[in-house]
Amino acid sequence: MTKHYPVRPLPSGSSPIVAIVGRPNVGKSTLFNRLVRSKIAIVNDEPGVTRDRHYVDTSAFGRPYTLVDTGGFDPDSRDPMTGGIASQVRAAITEADVILFVSDATEELLGADRAAVELLRAANKPVLYVANKADAPKRDADAFELYRLGVDEVLPISALHGRGIGDLETALIARLPDATAVSEEASPDVARIAVVGRPNAGKSSLINRILGEDRLLVDDRPGTTRDAIDTLTEREGRPYVLVDTAGIRRKTKVIKAEDQVESVSVLQAMRAMERSEVVVLLCDASDGVAEQDAKILGLAEERGRGLVIALNKSDLLTKEEHKKVEEQARDKLTFAPYAPIVRISAKTGRGIGELFATVDRVRASLLRRVTTGELNRFFETVLDTRPPPTMGGRSPRLYYVTQVHVAPPTFVIISNAPDSIHFSYQRFVSNQLRRRFEFEGVPLRVIYKEKRRRQ
Repeated sequence: MTKHYPVRPLPSGSSPIVAIVGRPNVGKSTLFNRLVRSKIAIVNDEPGVTRDRHYVDTSAFGRPYTLVDTGGFDPDSRDPMTGGIASQVRAAITEADVILFVSDATEELLGADRAAVELLRAANKPVLYVANKADAPKRDADAFELYRLGVDEVLPISALHGRGIGDLETALIARLPDATAVSEEASPDVARIAVVGRPNAGKSSLINRILGEDRLLVDDRPGTTRDAIDTLTEREGRPYVLVDTAGIRRKTKVIKAEDQVESVSVLQAMRAMERSEVVVLLCDASDGVAEQDAKILGLAEERGRGLVIALNKSDLLTKEEHKKVEEQARDKLTFAPYAPIVRISAKTGRGIGELFATVDRVRASLLRRVTTGELNRFFETVLDTRPPPTMGGRSPRLYYVTQVHVAPPTFVIISNAPDSIHFSYQRFVSNQLRRRFEFEGVPLRVIYKEKRRRQ
């Protein structure tokens, strides 16, 4: 018998989302690169270079957050590409906790600037107004033109030269929301599952099939999408929390523009996986696995979540078609060859039992702890079979290994020369750990540290 009732979400450890918005060619990508301390976004003087969004986990003064780079916002443009960018900007604003609005201190405000400010006021989110390209104090007076639009505070910066970035990060950290405490109803015995994937993959149908009814959860409390209610369900006597995904949205937060649905799904998936233990990537078997699916699964892998790939609508495929789809999935998701694949049909219920059994195994792997004694007995066998090769004139020695964390399983290996251990040998050790201790569907973190000499 299946029971289900609402529980509060578990966003402890979640990273706030910060979105950078503004019209084309004001230096958003340069600021993005400056804040993440890496040249990730493409920077070009031609407007419209950033057509999609980048998502990068970064931090300021020890506080982690996820930074989102958007394309140039110009609602008056008749260019279809620019119109698509505008809708993606709206999507980013909807999901963001804090917004950085960037203008050009060297130019007069344009209609696109004014339209963006009006949009931000309507969003009712914390906004930092940034005047970029203020390369010297004499430019600060130009930056203050934003005050004409009724802005309370303007931060003059130079993303290119780093001027004012410290003040910007200080103001940003002050506006980030505090992490929500873990719900008292939560239990370590309750598996938290996020069902994610592209639009129309069948997420809502799968949720409804699991719960045994059609439903749409609406949360009337004010706040962001973190306030949405997750669902606690029971299957064969075991409790599971189905974490809020794109199929469970507050009506006031639903975005109607069709061309932005796929891009907003990435942010929604990030929200869900940060509150989950196991991420089920749902793919339409008839369409195959796409680049968007790989992006979403990659985000889950980076966050150390358990991974399961579910091929929906499998009842429509022949045996040969199944084989071809699974091969294509492995080719597209080469970074996670350990993730199990399950064939299901949300419409008929086929494979749902196997899906839950797989989720149980993956979660057990995620939380598995191996004793130091077991690890080192295994390690001795590995070293006898294949010791680390000499690299750069040094012969690395591996002394012992211990597990320091679960979720994901994290191991520390002590060596005399950790920097001389070739990446292929590191991959070999990880594969041996996975095989020996049956870490199914979870990313392993193996850290090599240098042995400290006694004083």
